[in-house]
Amino acid sequence: MDSSLRLAGIASISVLLLFLNGCDGQSAPSKPAAMTPPPPPEVGILELRAQPLTLATELAGRTVPSQIAEVRPQVSGIIQERLFQEGGEITQGQILYRIDAAPYQAIHDSAAAALARSEATLERARLKAARYAQLADAKAVSREDHDDTQAALKEAIAGVAVDTAALARARIDLEYTRVTSPIAGRIGRSAVTQGALVTANQADALATVQQLDPIYVDLTQSSTQLLRLRRALADGRLERTDGERAKVTLILEDGRLHPHAGRIESTEVTVDQGTGTVTLRAIIPNPDQDLLPGMFVRARVEEGVRAAAILVPQRAVQRNRRGQPMVLLVNDDGQVEERMIRTERAIGEDWLVDEGVQAGERVIVEGLQKAKPGGQVRVVDLAAASSDAPSGDAQPSDPSDDRG
Repeated sequence: MDSSLRLAGIASISVLLLFLNGCDGQSAPSKPAAMTPPPPPEVGILELRAQPLTLATELAGRTVPSQIAEVRPQVSGIIQERLFQEGGEITQGQILYRIDAAPYQAIHDSAAAALARSEATLERARLKAARYAQLADAKAVSREDHDDTQAALKEAIAGVAVDTAALARARIDLEYTRVTSPIAGRIGRSAVTQGALVTANQADALATVQQLDPIYVDLTQSSTQLLRLRRALADGRLERTDGERAKVTLILEDGRLHPHAGRIESTEVTVDQGTGTVTLRAIIPNPDQDLLPGMFVRARVEEGVRAAAILVPQRAVQRNRRGQPMVLLVNDDGQVEERMIRTERAIGEDWLVDEGVQAGERVIVEGLQKAKPGGQVRVVDLAAASSDAPSGDAQPSDPSDDRG
């Protein structure tokens, strides 16, 4: 009994010793190392540069003939002949229609005969007045007879004048039987055919002639844009050669550029109260007559040259809670600065900036989410990086050429 108790005590002491030895063998916990600050975030920047930039605005408009004439008869009669090809080119003064001239020829001949008779009467009255003047001086005729011959002479002179005017009128009417074109251009379809009765100065035109080279383009521009343009020219932000009219390039309905550039010809002096727009008229050369009246076009109007324009990539511009544009800059100490800017318009993938930044400053373009105002950053010049990048002329290896 005593031996069994002794064995149990020895076993308990052995287990306790093993437990203590296990606790002594555990390594002591290591002390935490000192915290090292993370490196500043890396951002991509572009250095802003001032550069000359030609500013242009795109306006919508429609083509209008530079001259248009509605051909109407100036005498009444029957159309005997049409002397043009519909849709063809005609010259100024070209005969378009012939009206039956027989009645007007007869009137002309009658007026010519009446004038000849009046001239004969005038000659007889002149001779008689001369004789009576001599007889009156010799007191061979009464004073009353002398006065009558002088009055008859004046009446004959007036008669000749009346018949001369009548003959001129008859000659004009006879010439009007040949309906001519007042301008050169392209003529449309004819509204009458041979045998039709027309009347002098009728409301309906016989045909319409339009001059298409050059051609006008009426453009609409908001009054706000016009005021801003004039203000920019006045304060020197935009430059334009003295007396030079704005250059205009047309974009056709199919997207092609019209090969001939034009100029702004005039500006309407009244603002449309309904739309708040002003009409600009451009004159465009059209030798091939690709432009037809009534076509819808878009016009790129050059406003002027800004000598020191600053462009900021659109992806670098953010908006604050008020919707105001802002950018993040990196100063010489590597700190981020927040700057409010004022943009004018988009130029491709950039914003044209009027105020807020200057040439030489570095704007953050990439890594905006990592940059905080007042924080330090490491910069990577994107312009330098793109210039150092490989040109891409190397040809890729053939994946089938495996010599491994």
